[in-house]
Amino acid sequence: MSEPILQFGTSRFLLAHVALFVSQALERGDAIGGISVVQTTDSPVSRARIDALSNPGGYPVRIRGSEHGVAVDRLVTGHAIRAAWIADRDWDAVCRATIEDVRVIVSNTGDMGYRLDERDTPDLLTSGGVPRSYPAKLLALLHARWRERASDGVSIFPCELVENNGDTLRDIVVSLARHWSLPEAFVDYVRQRCVWVNSLVDRIVSEPIAPVGAVAEPYALWAIERRAGMQLPCTHECIALTDDLRSYERLKLFFLNLGHSWLAEQWRNEARPSSETVRDAMSASRLREGLEAVWHEEVLPVFVALGLGDRAEHYLVSVRDRFGNPYLDHRIADIAQNHVEKLKRRIAPLVELADGLSLHGMQPRLQGVLAKHGLVPQRSVR
Repeated sequence: MSEPILQFGTSRFLLAHVALFVSQALERGDAIGGISVVQTTDSPVSRARIDALSNPGGYPVRIRGSEHGVAVDRLVTGHAIRAAWIADRDWDAVCRATIEDVRVIVSNTGDMGYRLDERDTPDLLTSGGVPRSYPAKLLALLHARWRERASDGVSIFPCELVENNGDTLRDIVVSLARHWSLPEAFVDYVRQRCVWVNSLVDRIVSEPIAPVGAVAEPYALWAIERRAGMQLPCTHECIALTDDLRSYERLKLFFLNLGHSWLAEQWRNEARPSSETVRDAMSASRLREGLEAVWHEEVLPVFVALGLGDRAEHYLVSVRDRFGNPYLDHRIADIAQNHVEKLKRRIAPLVELADGLSLHGMQPRLQGVLAKHGLVPQRSVR
């Protein structure tokens, strides 16, 4: 008998996030079972990682950072992973586990994870070949399960940083099934028997530990949108079930991500050192005071108007801890990559939201940044 949780991806993020939550929940009897992990690439490095994950002793996660203003540095062990497979080598085992035992599928396949591969064809469903793209892999596994257990769906929790990630992945799989002219009964199974869950993950996992393991900050969040019939992999203090996932997304986007881009804007304007980190910037009183003014005078009032003032204040405390992490060297030069695109995603929507709430003229600094980059008319700046 295999494990009830199937995880696609062996990234250090998942090892220090979902897999670690399940591990800690297992110790308390709060998880549905262990994890079988699938590595989707086959290389000497990935094989070494799979071999290490197969070690019954588990893998290390070092938690380093600042929590409530206090430095934290502790080592924990993840032990929820009970089987480790390489898709190209162990596809039969992955299929059989999905048919017989899997109740939850988790994934974090990276920025290109939802991209289809034209070499994937419906012949794979009968030949036993391994699909190349993740959506096609998922379709093949669900199809195999449907053929033997047409009334038993699974709960699917994508963790990719894609808006409405569960809905998005479902629509891709349904579209691919129809492109392959698969039976409408199977499409109904995918849409109605399987539960596709939108969620938001948040934790900075700064570096790997060889051959497998990770260094992560203390802060962690998995905000999960409630869906009827979903099976959670575990309960955990870092998991938040919500009917309002957007509020979590907005908090992260407009405090954490916007704060990063505000610092990047000052770094660019002042030609500051290429080695400067977020921690360095927060130690410079003028930069820190400027960012605090933006947060308190131009971001927080929007959340107050939304009725989320207390939550926003609480979240901002955690963001300060994260920005001051004494162990994390988060270079502003890295944050500043694709700067204008990030401003479009991180600042422009907040200004639009403020306008919709009749908070006119309340964001001169943020509107000035947008105007400088041609993202809003200069006359919008008061």
